[in-house]
Amino acid sequence: MSRCRPAVLAVVTLAALGLAPTSAAEPAAEPAALPRHQLTGYWQNFVNSATPLRISDISPNYDVIALAFANADPARPGAVTFTVDPELSRALGGYSDEQLKADIAAKKAEGKTFVLSVGGEKGNVDLGSEANVANFVDSVGKILTDYDIDGLDIDLEHGLNVPNITSALRQLRDRIGDYFVLTMAPQTLDVQPGGAYLQLIENVRDILTVVHTQYYNSGSMNGCDGQVYNQGSVDFITAQACILLETLRPDQVSLGLPATPSAAGSGYVDPGVVNDALSCLTSATACGQYTPAQPHPELSGVMTWSINWDATAGNFFSDLVRAHLDTLP
Repeated sequence: MSRCRPAVLAVVTLAALGLAPTSAAEPAAEPAALPRHQLTGYWQNFVNSATPLRISDISPNYDVIALAFANADPARPGAVTFTVDPELSRALGGYSDEQLKADIAAKKAEGKTFVLSVGGEKGNVDLGSEANVANFVDSVGKILTDYDIDGLDIDLEHGLNVPNITSALRQLRDRIGDYFVLTMAPQTLDVQPGGAYLQLIENVRDILTVVHTQYYNSGSMNGCDGQVYNQGSVDFITAQACILLETLRPDQVSLGLPATPSAAGSGYVDPGVVNDALSCLTSATACGQYTPAQPHPELSGVMTWSINWDATAGNFFSDLVRAHLDTLP
């Protein structure tokens, strides 16, 4: 994910996190289940050349909205912070935390799911010690409660301490409960055999909701068939998704693509290519050179960077991909 370039649901109460007596917190309603085939998008909590948006202005095409990004807290190693970016607020003529919370609540009432994304192109969190892990778990838990966010998205792109992030995610899941949404947005290299994210995925796959690999900003990569594929093609997407499908259930695997050519440095494909990749993986049709040994009709769906870039192009990406997702079995 890029800040600069044109990168199981959670019922969380204060009592559940030990932040207030049980009697002081109203029980939250059980969240809606994710659709069988969902579209995930990242909402930019910062300003670049893409269209700035309030949460209320997000297209109904999206099922899961990743709030990008939480920031490292310089005063508390391992901890993160989250609030409406001042530049975004100015660009929108004023947008407060309370307005953001109200918008999240309204979207959730429509059945949408929210995750807090940690990382991105410029973001990093130091989880190098047990104390830092404790700070991370505490700070994320409080943000999820304060904004009524359903879970966490891991988009750390500058190295992973796999044992410690594993510990942090399991602690959050234990504190929040069965409805905790856990998503990840690894870069292609990190889910090649031996990659750090692949190790993390193995560690937490029993509590993992979905992995949406970024099939862009990448060089050529190996597919699961042993062939090398260049980005920008159906094969680049499908033959790499196969690697995760050998480890995860199909409903835990999603395809991450940029919404517009300006949204990524490289790897943009027309939404028609995305839809062909979906058809190839779910029904073994519309494939290129690579055809899966068996179709995976339960494949999760698609992620895009970003909702804002999609809006800049009149929701061209999400309109076409949403329509195709709705035709899948």
